[in-house]
Amino acid sequence: MHDVMPATLSQVEDFLALCSSYAIPPMTLLVVPGCDWRHEQLDRLRELAGLGHELAAHGWLHRVGTPRGLYHRLHSTLLSRNVAEHLALDGEGILALMRRSHDWFAEHNLPAPSLYVPPAWALGDVARQSLTSLNFERVEVLRGVLDLRTAHLHPLPLVGFEADSGFRAASLRLWNSSQIGMARIFRQTLRIGIHPQDLNLRLGNSLRELLQERWRFISYGDAL
Repeated sequence: MHDVMPATLSQVEDFLALCSSYAIPPMTLLVVPGCDWRHEQLDRLRELAGLGHELAAHGWLHRVGTPRGLYHRLHSTLLSRNVAEHLALDGEGILALMRRSHDWFAEHNLPAPSLYVPPAWALGDVARQSLTSLNFERVEVLRGVLDLRTAHLHPLPLVGFEADSGFRAASLRLWNSSQIGMARIFRQTLRIGIHPQDLNLRLGNSLRELLQERWRFISYGDAL
């Protein structure tokens, strides 16, 4: 579950309730640390962690101002809108953001995250070997999950449902079909990336149907 922040926490809880009704076990919640979290909202994150949901770090503010360079502008237009904050930073800036994101959890008495997911899965211009200096065990990108202990990228298919336009809906239907087919043919773990508002968007019914299939749900650590 992406984009867990104060403004989306009620939607997140509604989605978790739906998953519980489908007998889906606790999931990984991608928390955006730099938002204006209130004490009661932090208490709720602690409760969710206590129920077995893994907390992962997801950027810092999850938004960025003016895109930096042509690639960032294209990425923003076609995929990420204004959330790919890594793409606006150089390598040192990306590492500093990731360290700040990790430290926030301990500062607020939350379980230390082992997983980091950059907003829009856009890691940016940072050397892979420099990531080993961080306190994360793994980083998720669009292609799969990078194990920082071995520097090995585990390719894993990915589906998403954030279809807020007709173009995105059509594109995601094709993408999801190919990714599900790949997972089944090659017997790979399928990542299901969800955003809090997805059930109310154009692919909401497709998401519900997918969640009700007979999957065996596992953690990121088990997937590696």
